[in-house]
Amino acid sequence: MGYIVKPLVTEKMTSITEKSSVDKTLYAVNPKAAQRLGAKEEKVSYIVKRKGKPDEKKEKTVFPYTKPARPKYGFIVKPEANKIEIKKEVEAQYNVTVVAVNTCVYGGKSKNRYTRSGLIKGRTNAFKKAIVTLKEGDTIDFYSNI
Repeated sequence: MGYIVKPLVTEKMTSITEKSSVDKTLYAVNPKAAQRLGAKEEKVSYIVKRKGKPDEKKEKTVFPYTKPARPKYGFIVKPEANKIEIKKEVEAQYNVTVVAVNTCVYGGKSKNRYTRSGLIKGRTNAFKKAIVTLKEGDTIDFYSNI
């Protein structure tokens, strides 16, 4: 165990979490898909404006439905950890149900710095990031133990 190095609580990750924690209104493509998704039929009217022609009023049928929110949280994990191990550890450590785990490996970057004594070459660390999607209604509070 011990694959999670630390939780990712950055501004970018917070915006991803906030965006994914809101229910989305989407539209089904056709009546068959609408029935599968539990969408209701609505009539929407709109005006078509064309140059040199009178405005034309049209109506179309749309099938809106709401997609429930699935909160996402980021973690920096050890490079040798796989998705199954990350899922087990997050579920054990935070008492939540994990639906999906997405991973991304970041390579270290070369950095050069010019100083009085000359050129200093260095390299940033390589790391692996895991974005964990939780079951609807579950949350992780990183600040509860502070």
